[in-house]
Amino acid sequence: MPELVLETNGRTWTLDPSRPYTLGRDPQGDIVFDDARVSWRHATVSFNGRSWVIEDHGSTNGTFVQGQRIGQTEIGPGSAVHLGNATDGPRLNLSGAAATAQPQQQAAPYAAQGAGAGWAQQAPQQQAPQAGWQQPQQAAPIPQQQGAPAEQYAQKVPGGGAGAPPVYGDRSPTTFHQFAIGNVMRIGRALENELVVSDLQVSRHHAEFHSVPGGRFEIRDLGSHNGTYVNGQPIPKGGSIQLGPNDIVGVGHSTFRIVGDRLEEFVDTGEVSFSARHLTVTVDGGKQILKDVSFGVPEKSLIAVIGPSGSGKSTLLKALTGYRPANQGEVLYDNRNLYKQFAELRQRIGLVPQDDILHKELTVKKALKYAAKLRFPADTTAAERDARIDEVLRELKLDIHKDKKVTSLSGGQRKRVSVALELLTKPSLIFLDEPTSGLDPGMDRDVMQLLRGLADDGRTVLVVTHSVAELAICDKLLVMAPGGSVAYFGPPEEALNFFGYDTWADVFSAFENYRDYDWAGRWKGSQHYQMYAADIDAVAPQSVHMPPPQAMKPPKPQGWGSQLMTLIRRYVAVIASDKGFLALTVILPAVLGAVSLLIDHNRGLLVNEAVNPRTGAHVPNGTATTVLLILAVGACFAGAANSVRELIKERVIYERERATGLSRSAYLMSKVVVLGAVTVLQGLMVGVIGFSSREIPDQGLVLGSSTLFELCLPIMALGFSSMMFGLVISSLVKTAEKTMPLLVMFAIIQVVFTGCLFTLHGTLGVNEFSYLMPSRWAVAAAGATLDFNNIAPNTDDPSSTDPLWNHEASAWGLDMFALIVLGVVCGFFVARFLRRHEPEVMRK
Repeated sequence: MPELVLETNGRTWTLDPSRPYTLGRDPQGDIVFDDARVSWRHATVSFNGRSWVIEDHGSTNGTFVQGQRIGQTEIGPGSAVHLGNATDGPRLNLSGAAATAQPQQQAAPYAAQGAGAGWAQQAPQQQAPQAGWQQPQQAAPIPQQQGAPAEQYAQKVPGGGAGAPPVYGDRSPTTFHQFAIGNVMRIGRALENELVVSDLQVSRHHAEFHSVPGGRFEIRDLGSHNGTYVNGQPIPKGGSIQLGPNDIVGVGHSTFRIVGDRLEEFVDTGEVSFSARHLTVTVDGGKQILKDVSFGVPEKSLIAVIGPSGSGKSTLLKALTGYRPANQGEVLYDNRNLYKQFAELRQRIGLVPQDDILHKELTVKKALKYAAKLRFPADTTAAERDARIDEVLRELKLDIHKDKKVTSLSGGQRKRVSVALELLTKPSLIFLDEPTSGLDPGMDRDVMQLLRGLADDGRTVLVVTHSVAELAICDKLLVMAPGGSVAYFGPPEEALNFFGYDTWADVFSAFENYRDYDWAGRWKGSQHYQMYAADIDAVAPQSVHMPPPQAMKPPKPQGWGSQLMTLIRRYVAVIASDKGFLALTVILPAVLGAVSLLIDHNRGLLVNEAVNPRTGAHVPNGTATTVLLILAVGACFAGAANSVRELIKERVIYERERATGLSRSAYLMSKVVVLGAVTVLQGLMVGVIGFSSREIPDQGLVLGSSTLFELCLPIMALGFSSMMFGLVISSLVKTAEKTMPLLVMFAIIQVVFTGCLFTLHGTLGVNEFSYLMPSRWAVAAAGATLDFNNIAPNTDDPSSTDPLWNHEASAWGLDMFALIVLGVVCGFFVARFLRRHEPEVMRK
C-alpha cells in the first residue's frame, strides 16, 4: 500500500494507508486549517485498497481538484487540492513517499506542542474503528517497563494474560508519549504544558503524571474545573491517585492509559459506538415500562426511535442518557458503562429535549454566551468562548440570526439553536426528543437533514420522533411496541416489509388492535434479529476498578460564586428584555397600594382610637386594621405572583444545565437575589403609598423617628416571604396552568390569617396554625409599631391582648425574625424539591 506525502503551508504529513485522515477547522481533526472558507469537517483522505481518495463532506465552499469542484475523486502524487476556493483556497500538494515513515506529530489530534526535554513522542498506526458490539481484536501486549519484570503486569490483567484491556473497543491509540524516568508530564490547554490538549473542556493547567518509587505512576489534579477522572470517577480536586496498569485516566475528550513506560492517548473525536443491553425499567407496583430493550449503534449513525403512545420512548431516552438509569441492563458508550462512569461521560453527551432549552427573551448569541459561560472552565477567556460560539453558529448556518431574539425565530430555527447550545462542548452522542413536534413538513425535513449532517460529521445521533416522513435518511430504525419492548431494529427501508404493511398508520393500528400480541417474540425469532441484534452481547464491557459510590461527586466547571454571578446576569437580562413583566412589576404594587387610599382618611387614622363625632366617645379604630389588611394582601399577592411560575417555566432548562454541572444552590440563590430585590422594592412601594398619606406615630419602636420605614419593613419582608412561598409552589407543580389556582388559594389563606378579620389569639388550634402564615407575622409587626392592642382591641374581650401586637421592641423583633425564618424554611424545601428534577444517577 503506497504512502502519500501531503504538504500544506510549510508543514508535511506522511499519510499511512491503514487509516483515514480528516481535514477541516475542527481542532480534533487530523489536519487542521485556520481559514474561514474551510468547513468544520471539510473532507477526508483515505486509501480504498486500490488508490488514495479524497471525499468532500458536503462542505459549504467545496473541495477543488484541477479547478473543478468534486464530491469524491482519486488523487495521487503530483495532484493539487484546494479547499474552500478553486484559486486561492488552502492548497494541498501531494507527492509519493520514498520510504516508510510514521505520520508527523501534526497528524494526531491534540498532539503535544512545545514538549520539554526528555519527552519523546510517536504516533502509531490507527486501525479503522469497528462497531461497538463486535468482538474486539486482541490487544497489543504491554511493553515491559524499564526496571520492572513483565510478570509484574501480567498478573494484574484478568485471566493472567499480558494484554492490556481495550479502552474504546478495539481502537488503537491516537498517539502515545514516551515517559522519561523521573520527569513530570503536565497536561492542559496552555502551550507551556508538556502535553497540550486543545479542548475547551480542559483547564489551562489540568493535571500531571508523576513517576513514583517502585516503577509506578500517579495522576495529580491541578485544581481543574471539569475534573480529572480515573476509571470514570473524579479524583479530589487538587488530589492525586496512584495508577495501575489497567487504570484509565480521562481529561476532557482525551483518555490516557499507561502501558509499560509509555502513555497511550485515545482522543474521542465523536466517532463512537453506542449500545443498550437488556434495559428494563420497573416502576412502583412492579409495572414494567421497558422490557429487555437491546440494540447496538455503529459510529457516525443517525437512529430514529418511533412507536405508539405508551411504548416507553421517553423512558428509553432517559435510560440511554443516564437521566433515569434502567433498573436492569447497561448502556455502553464505546464499551464503557455509562451509568458507572456518568461523572466523566456526561460531558460527551448532548440532549435536546422536546421543549426548547433556551431563554426565548434573549438573542441567539446572548443565550449561547451564557450557556458557554456556565459549561466551559472558569479559566476560559471570553475570546475563546466567542470563537467557539461563532464556529457552531456557522456550522449550523445560524450566524445570520445571531442578533435576533429566540422568540422571533421559526420553529425549525429555534430547534437549531437548541442543537447549537449542545454542540458547544462537542458531544459525541446527541439525543433529541421530538425535535420536529409542531413543525410543518418542510421544517420537519430541514431538521432531519440537519441531524443527518451532524451524523455525517462524525457524531452519533439518536432522535425520538412521531414523524415518519423522513425515516429514509436514517441509518437505523428502532420501533417500540406497546409495553416498552422492541418490535424492530434495522434499516428503515426494510421495516414496513418486516411488519407486512404498506404504511406506518397500518403498523400503529396493528399495535393498538393487537396489544397482547408478542411483538418482541416475533422480532427475536426473525432473520432481521439475527442480522442486526443477535450479537449485541458479543463484546464484554470494559472491566475496570471502580471507586466506592461516595466518591462520585462530579466537579463543576465554574465555582459557586462564578455560577451565581452568571445566573444573576442572565436572569436580569431576561427580565430586562421582557417589557410586559417590567411594566407589571411597577403597576401591580402601585395599584394595590392605591386601593388602601379609598378608605376615608378621617376614619383611617393609625395613631389612636377613633372618636364618635356625635357622642365624643372613643371607639375601636377598625379602619386601621382594614388599611393594614389591604396592604398585607397586596404584598402577599405581588410577591407570590412574581415567583409562582419561575421554576416551572425553566424546569427543562434547569434539568439540562444541572446535568452539565450547574450548582443547585447557585441556581436557587440567583432566583432569590433577583426576585427578592424586585419584591422588596415592590413592598416598599406598597408601604409608602399606603402609609405616607396617613397620620402615623411620631416615634417607632426600633427606628425612632423613621416610623414610616419601620412600618414598611414588615410589608417588604412579607413580600419576600410570599415570594419564597411562590417558589415552593413553582417547584411542586407539574404544569404552569396549576400555579394560578394555587396562587389564589395562597392569597385567600393569607387574608384569613392576618388577624384583622377575627381574633386569632386565644382560639385553640387556629392561632397555632396561623404561625405558619407570613401575613400573621407581618401584620403583627406593623401592629406592634401602631399599638394595635390599644387602637384596635379585642372586641369580645378588651382585656385580652395579642402578645404579638404588644407595643414593644421585643415583640416587633420576634415578628420580623419569624418572617425571615419562614423564608429560610421555604428556601430549604425548594432546594429539596428541585432535587427531584435532576438526573437520577446524580442523586444516588
